[in-house]
Amino acid sequence: MNESVLSVLQEDVGNYSQLPWLTLIVLSLPLVFAAWRLKIYPTIWWILVLSASLLTSVITIFQLNFLVVAAGIDLGLIGLASVDLLWVYLNANRGISVTRSIARTCSLGVPLDSELTLENRCSMTLRGFVRDDLPDHFECSPTEHRLRLPPLGRMTVRRKLIPGRRGAFELQNVYLQFFSPLRLWNRQLCIPVRNQLNVYPDMKQLSDYALLARTNRLSLIGVRKTRRIGQDSEFERLRDYSRDDNYRHIDWRSTARRRKLTVRQFQNDQSQRVIFLLDCGRMMTNERDGYTLLDHALNSMLMMAYVALTQGDAVGMLCFSDTIHSFIPPRGGSSQMNRLIQAGFDQFPRLVESRYDQAFLYLSTHCKRRSLVVLATNVIDEVNAGAVVDYLGNINGQHLPLGVLLRDREMFDAADSPDEDPFQMYRAAAAADILLWRDQVVKDLTHRGVLIVDAFPDELTAPLVNQYLEVKAKHLL
Repeated sequence: MNESVLSVLQEDVGNYSQLPWLTLIVLSLPLVFAAWRLKIYPTIWWILVLSASLLTSVITIFQLNFLVVAAGIDLGLIGLASVDLLWVYLNANRGISVTRSIARTCSLGVPLDSELTLENRCSMTLRGFVRDDLPDHFECSPTEHRLRLPPLGRMTVRRKLIPGRRGAFELQNVYLQFFSPLRLWNRQLCIPVRNQLNVYPDMKQLSDYALLARTNRLSLIGVRKTRRIGQDSEFERLRDYSRDDNYRHIDWRSTARRRKLTVRQFQNDQSQRVIFLLDCGRMMTNERDGYTLLDHALNSMLMMAYVALTQGDAVGMLCFSDTIHSFIPPRGGSSQMNRLIQAGFDQFPRLVESRYDQAFLYLSTHCKRRSLVVLATNVIDEVNAGAVVDYLGNINGQHLPLGVLLRDREMFDAADSPDEDPFQMYRAAAAADILLWRDQVVKDLTHRGVLIVDAFPDELTAPLVNQYLEVKAKHLL
């Protein structure tokens, strides 16, 4: 009887020793549970643990006496892995706090500093990696930071953000990865840390203009000095003489009293109005140098608005596509510049047909006083070109219309330098035909009394400012 029982036990032990995969399944169950419920995942070191278990199971196939040793090794490995798992769960779950320090506003394409401050409130050292949220159209350096937090310690990590698109964005989370002491597990945490970030057009050009204007070097950015027709007669103030001043305006009594050349400054024509109509439809979706035509047009309009406000004029803006998106009534003063920026920074081109009829009807309803109306758009086909010609031509008389038409540099390049390849020659001929049609559209607008600024998107600012200064010099308003 005893011999039969012993033989049965030996047979059972032999059967179990022939199944090393059972040990692998037992060791894998914690992996499935941890990943499913605790969001804790095994590392590459688990391969060594499973390899050791597999090796002992293989040995038991040839040495039945090694079964007890293999079971002990497996139980020991499972115990170590469980303790390691429990450590990373308890400490990484309650021992970390994160705060983010970042400006609320920034400029397009200008690097922005961002800081994360992490605090370890537990009694163990935390090791791993930290990665901050990255909105779409942003670049950052570095993308992640190595983390080593001693007990009750604090550390600060920094990165550079480069926004590639205007608009309102939100940084929502901070992502952490912690390793267990034996490196068998890593836990990934997502901690909500919310910050609002508004990306505005690059306003560095405004400060550059102000600096060059004070030093009489506007020609460096393409703004030419326009001779005024007639003289303004209303005295404003006395100021120091500069090289470009008219010597007839020198006040000799003040010069003798101050012992410094002093000139009389007269007031310019003020209380004039400038209204920008910004097309946000499909005509403005093309890109140049990584920016859409709408981006280039908005930057140039903001520059012209800044110049107009410094001249004492009132400036407004209307953004539209298939509907009216925003309207800023014409006003003067330095605070108006902030309103214009706020109204335009989150406007993007939409793949819809622009409703010029709604835009000009809204303009006639909300702006009855004579103004310089600046429409920034692009002409691609006969339908939208006809609408631009009709509506800009019809307001001539009540307002002074100025059409800003953006050129396609690729089309001009294709028409200027055709290759000997037959396909390239056909391409050049098609481009030349489109440019001839476009030139006719420009002539039609000119014949109807519309002022035109026809320029490439990246070269628009200087011609637009020059056209405004010419309007002021000739008293066209």
